[in-house]
Amino acid sequence: MIVKGTVVRGDGRGRGLGWPTANIAVPDDFAAADGVYAARVKIDGESGTFAAMANLGRKPTFGGGGDRVLELHLFDFEGDLYGREISAELVRHIRPERKFGNPTALRAQIAEDRKSIEKILCI
Repeated sequence: MIVKGTVVRGDGRGRGLGWPTANIAVPDDFAAADGVYAARVKIDGESGTFAAMANLGRKPTFGGGGDRVLELHLFDFEGDLYGREISAELVRHIRPERKFGNPTALRAQIAEDRKSIEKILCI
């Protein structure tokens, strides 16, 4: 499943947790289940793709609600993506989105998710 969009500013929580993300709004008709995914990202104007960890949903640990958003942490990429067009292929669903008791527990789970995603994407 592929979703395309323009990278917009989020709340900065991913960067604060040590996992900066590129955020794109999700179309109303995007039918993928909320949760964490292994992903591949193409950035317009860049050659190749980047392995990524994706979260699709409403960020329940930080209050939830609001619009669905796709948050993408690109592996081996540094730079400013705000305002750039990207397309993300959701390769495999890892786990459902869920609420964590605190940011430390979320950070630990993200580290485990990354290990799983690296195996799936063979990196």
